[in-house]
Amino acid sequence: MTTARPRSNSNILSIAATALVIPGLFATIALPAYAYSPAEDTTVAEARSELQQITSSNAQNMVVAGEAAATTVTRDAFGATSAAEIERAAIAAAYAAYSGPTAADFLAAPPYPNFDLNQVAQVALQYQGVPYRFGGATPAGFDCSGLVLFVYAQFGISLPHSVSGTAALGTPIAREAALPGDIVIMPGHSGIYMGNGMFIDAPDYGQVVSVRPIYDSNYYIVRVGI
Repeated sequence: MTTARPRSNSNILSIAATALVIPGLFATIALPAYAYSPAEDTTVAEARSELQQITSSNAQNMVVAGEAAATTVTRDAFGATSAAEIERAAIAAAYAAYSGPTAADFLAAPPYPNFDLNQVAQVALQYQGVPYRFGGATPAGFDCSGLVLFVYAQFGISLPHSVSGTAALGTPIAREAALPGDIVIMPGHSGIYMGNGMFIDAPDYGQVVSVRPIYDSNYYIVRVGI
């Protein structure tokens, strides 16, 4: 009987030891899962915070300067050819192929044998659009005195192919007495008076016969044929 007590005490000690050891083993196994706690990744949180700051401060709004907003957009220096320009080009092309009578032919057989200043002005208007040509005296191209002599030749009046020669043949008259068909003389240039301070002339290179204001105040009027 005396020997059974130690065995009982031993059993009790074994059970106690087991109770202590087994929970310890579980705690040891579970320890890595609880003991390892890496630092939290803050990248996403920081990005969200920055996005909120940008939105709240309107950093994504574009500010346009007042002068920039007021800038006017202009079209490049290109444009369609106007109907008038097309017509002038057609007239110039037609006159370039001119093969009709010359001033000499008209002097030999004038189509307008009865001189009339107003008729002179009307005949001159027929040659609007003829291109300027130095030394030209036909509708293939006129210079200033060439236009005047060609028109006057149709009335049987012979004029020299020069401004000074035309001026010398004409009779100077007062400006206020000038009539359409009279001849406008200015330094180095001439044309046919159209009234109201206008004249028709062959201007210069690259231009065509046209009616325009008398541009030089230093001019005078001569009359021939009467």
